[in-house]
Amino acid sequence: MTRFIFITGGVVSSLGKGLASAALGAVLQARGYKVRLRKLDPYLNVDPGTMSPYQHGEVYVTDDGAETDLDLGHYERFTGVASRKSDNVTSGQIYQQIISAERRGDYLGGTVQVIPHVTDAIKEFATDFQDDCDFILCEIGGTIGDIEGLPFLEAIRQLGNDLRNNAIFIHLTLVPYIASAGELKTKPTQHSVKELRGIGIQPDIVMCRCEKEIPEGELNKIALFCNVPKEAVIPALDVNTIYEVPLSYHEQGLDVEVLRAFGIDDAPEPDLSAWERTVSRVMEPEGEVTIAVVGKYIGLQDAYKSLTEALVHGGIANNVKVNIEWIDSEIFESEDVVVHLEGVHGILVPGAFGERGAEGKINVITFARERLVPYFGICFGMQMAVVESARNLAGMPTASSTEFEKPCLPMVGLMTEWETDGGKETRDEASDLGGTLRLGAYDATLREGTKVAEIYGTTQISERHRHRYEVNINYVEQLEETGMVFSGLSPDGVLPEIVEIPDHPWFIGVQFHPELKSKPLDPHPLFVSFIKAAVEQSRLV
Repeated sequence: MTRFIFITGGVVSSLGKGLASAALGAVLQARGYKVRLRKLDPYLNVDPGTMSPYQHGEVYVTDDGAETDLDLGHYERFTGVASRKSDNVTSGQIYQQIISAERRGDYLGGTVQVIPHVTDAIKEFATDFQDDCDFILCEIGGTIGDIEGLPFLEAIRQLGNDLRNNAIFIHLTLVPYIASAGELKTKPTQHSVKELRGIGIQPDIVMCRCEKEIPEGELNKIALFCNVPKEAVIPALDVNTIYEVPLSYHEQGLDVEVLRAFGIDDAPEPDLSAWERTVSRVMEPEGEVTIAVVGKYIGLQDAYKSLTEALVHGGIANNVKVNIEWIDSEIFESEDVVVHLEGVHGILVPGAFGERGAEGKINVITFARERLVPYFGICFGMQMAVVESARNLAGMPTASSTEFEKPCLPMVGLMTEWETDGGKETRDEASDLGGTLRLGAYDATLREGTKVAEIYGTTQISERHRHRYEVNINYVEQLEETGMVFSGLSPDGVLPEIVEIPDHPWFIGVQFHPELKSKPLDPHPLFVSFIKAAVEQSRLV
């Protein structure tokens, strides 16, 4: 029988429910259990795909093509379990499903209501596709008190009754430190649990985020007023690296209390040795490198969450610390590139949408190519690398992307625009932008003898995509005359997937997002190789 763990949050947002859920999943997995994690998001967007990265951070893409919450990235990185469409749902999806059913007449003229129709749909989502898991962890987005979260809380309250001894509730709160008083305050946690209990949910475990050690007296007070055993009040203290969280939670007894709540007293001890080795490498590196990430959403680093972690993973594999310099690409349209990039050991241009900052990225790519600085272009970063070579090496000054407004030689465009000299594909004003990207896992074939084939150790790969525009296959021959090699193509040979420059220390652009599949215990080979090249570059500087 699958057991369910429902994780809620209180007091303030951004406490780290996703990270807490992922870390708990990792510890249970280390005990030999099969786990799966899910995210229930109360916002009304159908998915985060059309949100600005500044609103919601990165969009995490699954193999089966779902645009999901960034917490699913934490889930995958910590457990290695590939997320699916069925692991993330929003209020928008729930209401869209119910309204469509109502329009079809599925409710036979009955009144459609939040209870039971919305709550039943949420319950069905949470309990579907159990896959013989021992534990399914369901994180509820938002904070207790958010009006949009009420149907989700009511749904899991009902599930607590339906599943009886096979469901528990964990509530994550904040215990703030008031510096002027020199005291930790438990009242916010008390009020948060009081509000949760007012909804009908009694937490089995209360996790307390805090920047300082919580004294016994405060832990006893939280236990007393929140109606939980003192052992079930788990300090969730700040740590040096997020990969130390599974170790910290185990040390505080979180997994023991979870098992106790389910009446499990014969669980094997967890094997956390891999996490201990990872933390040791993070905390005791043999050197360090500096990578410049030149993007357009650097005001919110959660917009590049998976990318940040993948660079760290590459550092772990090479036993070095990776220092990231976040640089807005727009400054390179008016300032000297050398001033900002002299001395960095590698340059990465990540994915993006739109024209803003594109010319700055092209200038950065020219610098990396001419100065022989290791360059990694991802998605848009690959497209701009192709444009840069076309303009500066192949004698095509008007080469650009049809994503931008001005007429151009369509080096990058929608496939329908390749044959129209860059003519824009028009959309109806009422057209739906959702679901118009190439999303999810696609295969690619690598050319034998190329650098990427050596890095992957194979010529057949599968990687996750999230983009609308493609590099124009019609210009491959002209670009390869400049020295750029199209080392990866779609299996049918129509869509360029990877480019590289062989006579450069490390210059690779990929149309997909390799960062989405990188994990601390299994770093992505491209990031391992890129950071290795940066280490070699650091010895030359």
